[in-house]
Amino acid sequence: MFSKCFSAFTDGMAAVPAVVEADVGNGLPSFEMVGLLSSEVREARERVRIALKNSGYFFPPKKITINISPAGLRKEGNFFDLPIALAVLCAFGHIKPESFAQTLIVGELSLEGTIKRVDGILPLVCMAKASGFKRCIVPMENVNEACVIDGIEVYGVCGLLEAAGFMNEEIEILPAKPEISERFEETRDKYGDLSDIRGQKNVIRGISIAVCGMHNVIMLGPPGCGKSMIARRIPSIMPGLTFEESIEISEVYSVAGLLDSERFLITQRPFRAPHHTVTATALTGGGSNPKPGEVSLANHGILFLDELAEYNPAVIEVLREPLEEKKVTISRLKGTYTFPANFMLVGALNPCKCGYYPDRNRCSCSQREIKRYLGRLSRPVTDRIDIFLTTKPVGIDELVSNRSGIDEQSPKPAGIEKSSRREPDDISSEKLREITEEVLSVQKKRFEYEGISYNSQMTPSMIEKYAVPDEKGQLILKKAFEKYGFSARAYHKIIKVARTIADMDGSSLIKEMHILEALSYHSMNAMGVEI
Repeated sequence: MFSKCFSAFTDGMAAVPAVVEADVGNGLPSFEMVGLLSSEVREARERVRIALKNSGYFFPPKKITINISPAGLRKEGNFFDLPIALAVLCAFGHIKPESFAQTLIVGELSLEGTIKRVDGILPLVCMAKASGFKRCIVPMENVNEACVIDGIEVYGVCGLLEAAGFMNEEIEILPAKPEISERFEETRDKYGDLSDIRGQKNVIRGISIAVCGMHNVIMLGPPGCGKSMIARRIPSIMPGLTFEESIEISEVYSVAGLLDSERFLITQRPFRAPHHTVTATALTGGGSNPKPGEVSLANHGILFLDELAEYNPAVIEVLREPLEEKKVTISRLKGTYTFPANFMLVGALNPCKCGYYPDRNRCSCSQREIKRYLGRLSRPVTDRIDIFLTTKPVGIDELVSNRSGIDEQSPKPAGIEKSSRREPDDISSEKLREITEEVLSVQKKRFEYEGISYNSQMTPSMIEKYAVPDEKGQLILKKAFEKYGFSARAYHKIIKVARTIADMDGSSLIKEMHILEALSYHSMNAMGVEI
């Protein structure tokens, strides 16, 4: 007798539908599986056979053949145990064939017949909904993750007997209903508050600009002055995720196997901080069965690289394409895989190996050693950084002060006028987040029909349309371009940052002071040493 049911598997970030066919016939007793299967899928043969026996099912000796189509795509993962078992039961007459209609089934079986969770369930359910399926049968451990998708019924099952009983309508199981709204409650307190930072007013100003336009930023300064503290507080001033962004991030984490029954939906912007010993594959993703890397896990969030000059230069170089394209494309013999990588890069590094240059009382590094150390960052990489910030050592008076990091007596960058919008007296994360949300709403309206969300994503044609400086600003840009020999990419980066600064000022025009401030952040020379 013949039967079939529907399942699916992940191929990179893509969910691929599959048909599991079972045929039971006369001949030498055997259990064969075909369909270009990996070793873990072939091993399902023994898991299914023993799980059926331990669940109380006994069959006459027959020739059982399982085919998983499409035959031209290699199947990997643990998705097919449950659909194979149910297809076999249907072929032996224990389940009605019509019960499989418009139903997607995935799950791994233990030898005793219990159903275990699988990775990548979220993209599978999204695909099932788009393909017209009415319901999904998933492991109970995956049910919270799967049911966040509206428009399709999700049923969680714990064991093979329960799944078979449900398919025969002998057991009633209600579709799962998640409590998603509670997951989006504010939990930014875990990141800390920027009001904890002392003595780094200009750095916090630069970070605020970076977040308002999702610009990549590097902080350079001696150890212990607050670079890491500031970086880890950046998520506290970022706007909350939309539901669509949350689903997109959660799909990446689902494929990577980083979700569970408790943490089944990512509702806060990711903050990823890999150690400087990370490999290129771990950073960008890959492997024999490609999985997302750190740049994809940081999608719509922050990728923080502390001690940036300590990373292997070859690892840093692989960031070129993700920073530019906002995605990672991995090519393998069996196919090409694309992972999202729309992150904001935040880097922190010391000005030299010992970290104390230009304090010659503490630093004995030669100019050659300093240039070699900072030279680990190539020009193509630094050209993709929008904002460079220099942190300074913090004095005892600033540490014991009750004031916030904003000091009204601190000198302002040349050409910058005082603006209550740009320099609030209160630098708490809550206040800066309000400014960020206001500026991002301006950008959202501006780029409503352009397919982008942030100033940092503007193409050259969009720059000509939305970011043309006034006459004085153009003159300053021309002089800077001629003096410093900026590349075309660097020129566009300055314009994008200036556009964000103008948005923070509530100005529709990019003025001279906006260009001056943007130029002050775009420096290929930090602490007097060429990077």
